[in-house]
Amino acid sequence: MAENPAYPVGLRLTGRRVVVLGAGQVAQRRLPALIAAGADIHLVSPAATPSVEAMADAGELTWTRRAYEPGDLAQAWYALIATSDPEANTAASAEAEANRVWCVRSDDADAATAWTPATGHSEGVTVAVLTTNAKGRDPRHTAAIRDAVVEGLRDGTLVAPHHRTRTPGVALVGGGPGDPDLITVRGRRLLAEADVVIADRLGPRDLLAELPPHVEVIDAAKIPYGRFMAQEAINNALIEHAKQGKAVVRLKGGDPYVYGRGMEEVQALAEAGIACTVVPGISSSISVPGAAGIPVTHRGVAHDFTVVSGHIAPDDERSLVDWAALAKLRGTLVILMGVDKIGAIARTLMENGKGADTPVAVVQEGTTAAQRRVDATLATVAETVLAENVKPPAVIVIGEVVTVRPDSSSEASE
Repeated sequence: MAENPAYPVGLRLTGRRVVVLGAGQVAQRRLPALIAAGADIHLVSPAATPSVEAMADAGELTWTRRAYEPGDLAQAWYALIATSDPEANTAASAEAEANRVWCVRSDDADAATAWTPATGHSEGVTVAVLTTNAKGRDPRHTAAIRDAVVEGLRDGTLVAPHHRTRTPGVALVGGGPGDPDLITVRGRRLLAEADVVIADRLGPRDLLAELPPHVEVIDAAKIPYGRFMAQEAINNALIEHAKQGKAVVRLKGGDPYVYGRGMEEVQALAEAGIACTVVPGISSSISVPGAAGIPVTHRGVAHDFTVVSGHIAPDDERSLVDWAALAKLRGTLVILMGVDKIGAIARTLMENGKGADTPVAVVQEGTTAAQRRVDATLATVAETVLAENVKPPAVIVIGEVVTVRPDSSSEASE
């Protein structure tokens, strides 16, 4: 084979005759893309996989049920040769060469006149990768490059600033529990496309370091609010930047609608006539216990879990939580923002019937490199948190699921 590199080209096959010889696993993988391209597909094979048969039954291709015969490639624009008969493949390849039909061979790529690239798709972009080295083609290397490029397109890291798809308005993005890898693909892409990012302290801060230098990053906690409440100042900042035609991302920890005051911001933006989209995030209420090895439900132990905000003490008149009712639940209690009030919370639960020996785990900085877990009981958790110097952000888990371990099994009946 000549050592010159292959010439990359995109084939427009709509309505054009494409001949596929063989209907095994190779054809099964390649046919969907040919169908999507609108090709006039003629399949020649005595048998086919169930998936290929289904394509024929659906009218997506024409199937001639026999082995290859000379002349089958007449009028073809493109051919895929993938039979299990090497002699038939060689003969068909020769026919393709004689008729100037671009031909792909599954059994001998070097004898073919065309290669099928590793392809991927993202946001209207098709990625096609061909690689060669001193030993010839390397499909695994090709696929790895394809995957890296597609991932970069999906998370926005490969989009040059002047080619970004800028959508003026505001996106409320849930950043997840802390690990930057746990943000959604859409959330990461919106960050890469942003002009302004207004970030919470609990958002995945590591992601901010990846942003291009032109992106303005604003710490929500440091917005001067003067006579306004802090939340009002954040709302005003979102509106001000959006009205300048900028793409604004409001980066929050966890999910925007789980104790994130997301709806307050959506309402303020709606009143100002600003377009807003909300991108869900992984809530720390489930992910952080899981990262610490705690299932919030477990067969025979807990069939339900309740998530509660602990930032307001049980005896505070502003509290909307029925702590007496929570104390009577058999399931798991997950308390967010409750480190500072854990003493009052534990005392109230015990006063209302929750056992003093109920297991408790406090997970600080969950899913990050600084994660640590402190175990206690309802009776000892307040002093344990103080002694261990546990600081927010932390998730508190109360219930028997705290004692479940990978090497243990529950003997309780469901």
